[in-house]
Amino acid sequence: MTLRPGSQASLRAANVRRVLAAVRAHGVLSQAEIARLTGLSPASVSNIVHQLADSNAVELSPGIRGGRRAQEVRVRSDDGLVVGLDFGHRHIRVAVADLRFAVRAERRHECDVGASAISALASAEKLVDELLDQIGERRCSVRAVGMGLPAPMGPNGGTVAAWPILPGWETIDPARDLAERLETPVFADNDANLGARGELYFGAGRGVADLAYIKAATGLGAGLVVDGCVYRGFAGSAGEIGHLTIDEMGPVCSCGNRGCLETMVGAPYLLELIRHSHPELRTVDELVSRALEGDGGCRRVIADAGRHIGFVAANLCNVVNPERVVVGGDLAAAGDLLLEPLRAAMPRYAVCSVASTPVVAALTGERAEVLGALVLAVEEFRRRNETPAQDTLAGAAPA
Repeated sequence: MTLRPGSQASLRAANVRRVLAAVRAHGVLSQAEIARLTGLSPASVSNIVHQLADSNAVELSPGIRGGRRAQEVRVRSDDGLVVGLDFGHRHIRVAVADLRFAVRAERRHECDVGASAISALASAEKLVDELLDQIGERRCSVRAVGMGLPAPMGPNGGTVAAWPILPGWETIDPARDLAERLETPVFADNDANLGARGELYFGAGRGVADLAYIKAATGLGAGLVVDGCVYRGFAGSAGEIGHLTIDEMGPVCSCGNRGCLETMVGAPYLLELIRHSHPELRTVDELVSRALEGDGGCRRVIADAGRHIGFVAANLCNVVNPERVVVGGDLAAAGDLLLEPLRAAMPRYAVCSVASTPVVAALTGERAEVLGALVLAVEEFRRRNETPAQDTLAGAAPA
């Protein structure tokens, strides 16, 4: 069959958009990685990339990929800044970066986010202003803000689902309220989804199209990446693995069900397990530090948590079949003390075709979510501000 000229132009435009989307979704890629992720031939990718570079839509630089020299491709930056906000249960982390993800300033502030949505948003506004002042910038320089919350977000990403995880937050639209405070567009998502974005761009998920990111902290959640895109589900609650029932007669969870995974591996549960023998431990960080120092009780608590998470991770792989499982959050700082029991559970509970799925620690550590918030901000800014040069090129690039 011979394509009509109009059809050929449409195909060329679609291929250019696929290449740009792949590079934006991963921050920086080699041409070989672009070909693998898009399914285009290496010759087509080379032609598209070099024409995008000629039009200043992307920039090329030498790099090392898989131990070999390669030409790295990244979307060229526009002027301006983006802000990332990670709201944990006990902290707010803020980062200010340019549109090439060069972080200009960053800070973590300890606070009880669940106590008051209004107070937490006011603290975030103050932190943003302080960081902008620190680098000599003003609010008018900020193009977009990404924010993450430790709770399911509605399908539009603007409201917290009506779960008793963040009392008081479900009555407001956090993104809209913060946008009014900062006078700039704000985009929100679940923190595990942002952690997945952070690892996809900057960490262990680079070059991977199908990824499961598990955040183990105060609660437990997963960010799922399918074909290079974060999958949120119909109601915005995809990845809520912390509320999978492990023991139907177990303790009552905050969600109202019994025996959820979170009641076995969440921070409050782990600290309660160790309370009688280690009453001085108050945080997961302290638990992990003591375990890394060789404390037998703390090591056992973390190993048991890894085994429970491994059971759910194996079943997640059975259903979603990711290329890689990345584990982040406060508990992941325990390294192999957590990961080895988790990995050992995979062949026991996963079908043979996915039992060998690699399980690795997040490379971005506790910054995964705030980096993912920066990615979300840039993605939304780009989506709303496609440049005419790229649109013109999309109609002219060869297939």
